Amino acid sequence: MRRTLLLDLDGTLVDTVPDLTAALNRLMASRGLPAFAVEQVTRMVGDGVPVLIQRAFAARARPPDDQAVADFLADYDSHVAVASRLYPAVTDTLSAMVHTGWRLAVCTNKPERAARMLLQAMGLLPLLQAVGGGDSFTVRKPDPRHLLETLALAGGEPRRALMLGDHHNDVASARGAGIGCIFALWGYGAPEQAAGALAVAHTMPEAAAAAERLLPA
Repeated sequence: MRRTLLLDLDGTLVDTVPDLTAALNRLMASRGLPAFAVEQVTRMVGDGVPVLIQRAFAARARPPDDQAVADFLADYDSHVAVASRLYPAVTDTLSAMVHTGWRLAVCTNKPERAARMLLQAMGLLPLLQAVGGGDSFTVRKPDPRHLLETLALAGGEPRRALMLGDHHNDVASARGAGIGCIFALWGYGAPEQAAGALAVAHTMPEAAAAAERLLPA
């Protein structure tokens, strides 16, 4: 059985907060509410769009209206790769892993449509065996079934798989699924969120080297 690396997206492969912030602030402006700084949005992401919208409106002491999530998604889908950027060495590292026999799959709480659009724009989609978005199944991270369903789509199995992510949801879901986790220190999560991971990495090449150590060919 080939090895599989499950990958988080936002904060692990791509720095998406600039575009998320812009879309969120357009939503806020349309409701007559103050904008957020990038640093504030960084602390709110990681649990999917509905939770992001809930947190944003709560920060403005307002409940979200029924159309808020749909309006945000329609806007964000049109601006998904304006200011978002790949983290250093992501493409080269993942390409090398595919060349050495790894299967790759993205498991993200971002909606699948937006995730696929972003991955296509970043040139990563052809490297992947599967994309499991936050709305692809009936569950999402930190539920371990999100990882297991994505892994199954990629043709992998837990004993030959690892997870790479920058959020405590990635660590928790991996542990629940019986999959080892590598924590991406370059992402949005604070270092203490790495508790429970098998390894930490400061760069994408470090993460690939950790994957090779943890799951030899």
